[in-house]
Amino acid sequence: MADSVYNTTTTTEAPEGRSRRWFIVPNPNVDFIRFFVKIAEVLLSFVAFVLEESVNSCTSCSALYFFEFVSCTAFLFTLLFLILLSTPMHKKVGISCWPKLDFVYSALIAVFLIIASAAFAAHNSGSETERATVVFGFLAAIAFIIDVGVFYRTNGFPFPGPKKQPVLSSPGPVPEIEKLNSNGSNGTN
Repeated sequence: MADSVYNTTTTTEAPEGRSRRWFIVPNPNVDFIRFFVKIAEVLLSFVAFVLEESVNSCTSCSALYFFEFVSCTAFLFTLLFLILLSTPMHKKVGISCWPKLDFVYSALIAVFLIIASAAFAAHNSGSETERATVVFGFLAAIAFIIDVGVFYRTNGFPFPGPKKQPVLSSPGPVPEIEKLNSNGSNGTN
């Protein structure tokens, strides 16, 4: 009897159409495959960043610092993207072009990781930590390339090309666009 009195006031139920789950995968922004690829991107870029931070000395510190910036950016922003795209929070941010933003971001980070990893591979002292850092940098770049490829395969290119003019369906005569003069003159006086 007490349950029927208190049940309606003490239990919280999700309103119609709303779920209480935090992660909603698949959704229009990310499917299962891309969700797990993004998790791999986060983990690989985090390991690359942590390994880079454990490098004690550098022969060319500018390459090390560039790699540090790119791997940290890849880790933090990809983690943010993963959280936003797999939860209902992406609706509250006010961005409506998530597919375009995700595609461009993933492609740019892949390019920057390749450049940073190649630069750091060319300018290091060859220690085990530095080699492992470079390997994880390239693995993270491969994960981002896979993400772009899976996105393209499942969703296509997010930027629509120029619109083509519609082709007439019948090969018959084309209707006149201009009307003849209505004053009865045919060009002669």
